[in-house]
Amino acid sequence: MFLEEATWRNRIFLGGAWTTGSGGWLNVREPATDAVLGQVGLATADDLATAAESAAQAQREWAATPHPRRAAVLRRAAQLWSEHAEEISWWNVREVGAVPAMAGFALHVAEQECYEAAALPSRPYGQLLSTEEPRLSMARRVPAGVVGVISPFNVPIILGIRSVAPALALGNAVILKPDPRTAVTGGVVLARVFEEAGLPPGVLQMLPGGADVGEAMVTHPLVRVISFTGSTAAGRRVGELAGRHLKRAHLELGGNSALVVLDDADVDEAAGLAAFGTFFHQGQICMTTGRHLVHERLYDDFVERLAAKAAALPVGDPAREEVALGPLIDAGQRDKVHGLVTSSVDAGARVAAGGDHDRLFYRATVLADVPPGAPAYTEEIFGPVAPVLRFSTVDEVVRLAAGSEYGLSLGIVTRDVLKGLELADRIPTGIVHINDQTVSDEANAPFGGVLASGTGARFGGAEANVDAFTETRWVTVRSQPPKYPF
Repeated sequence: MFLEEATWRNRIFLGGAWTTGSGGWLNVREPATDAVLGQVGLATADDLATAAESAAQAQREWAATPHPRRAAVLRRAAQLWSEHAEEISWWNVREVGAVPAMAGFALHVAEQECYEAAALPSRPYGQLLSTEEPRLSMARRVPAGVVGVISPFNVPIILGIRSVAPALALGNAVILKPDPRTAVTGGVVLARVFEEAGLPPGVLQMLPGGADVGEAMVTHPLVRVISFTGSTAAGRRVGELAGRHLKRAHLELGGNSALVVLDDADVDEAAGLAAFGTFFHQGQICMTTGRHLVHERLYDDFVERLAAKAAALPVGDPAREEVALGPLIDAGQRDKVHGLVTSSVDAGARVAAGGDHDRLFYRATVLADVPPGAPAYTEEIFGPVAPVLRFSTVDEVVRLAAGSEYGLSLGIVTRDVLKGLELADRIPTGIVHINDQTVSDEANAPFGGVLASGTGARFGGAEANVDAFTETRWVTVRSQPPKYPF
């Protein structure tokens, strides 16, 4: 099997080989059943230092590899995602708790990320500059060196590969630190894909570990760029630490994205969009629709229809039954979600659907009449909860939608597309979808948020990837050395 456990059991991927980590090992658990699926090795800060040294050495030769050979590795990696889709999907469903549709989406995006990255090595890597001297003046893009990638538990394949693939394609070495809870899907799978694709040893290293390993990655002098995806609180710490060590940190953080339903919208279509935007993957997506802002003319009808959709969605083990929602990742996440629901009800919200759970299975929940200061409205829930508020004027909905510390994604539902675009211009977000919900991703599209959602579009699309994972170098060439006065 492609993911034969004997290869990686109790191991990390260090220096191009599967080896025992200094931090021992961790059980890989299935959130739906709490069954042990396998064991992965855990890294320490000492392992990170070893990885950085070997990655820096391997990177020099990889950067000098002719671009067709680098592109071929990325194309082969793309093929492997498709060839081993069934096995990888099994792990994604079991380890992450993803429903099969989510697992399939993740595999599709991973494949496309590798194909998109395969086009990067042959891109023009600089430009000629005007100069007042008798010389040739150029700006060149060169690999940053060693790139550190820290990925989260919720969509581990996508949130790892979208940095790993372009960074490798552009001639960098990569150290990947997946969340230990999803170290197989977010780490072992990526290491195996590129190992089988022919990536030279040491160019990609995979070290599951805790915050100590992440801190060691950010502070190590040989790791020049950090690509972090995770919570805003953790991202602030990463950004601060990276700033002290004078290195770039690309931060894709939390969200509390709004779906605005204007008074001319089709209410049934809007409720359908809202249900998918909030409940897909149990709401454990940074772009999840976290706030539903509905015009007062449609409000009661919208709440009724959304609540009916929520009540009809089956929740259960996605590996053993056909369900719309699987489990939340662990008890801590479940308790956080339920705490936000109950505290919002205490603040005056009304439960129109759901609001309860069985073990880690949280029912699709609709909260109506939510006060703007309620926790479920102001905070990122990261669970299947839809807070719904009413508004009466465009100025009011602008104030509500923009009145959040986050700025990731925005959906606007209206029959007047230009009206929707004009409204979007008044609300700061990194992503806008007119007549769609807030969750979407394509490998060739720039992705990122503003404000507390991160440092802008640092993922997706050739320009964003080149900016993220290369440095700009000024180069001049003269036919004869100049004469200076001394």
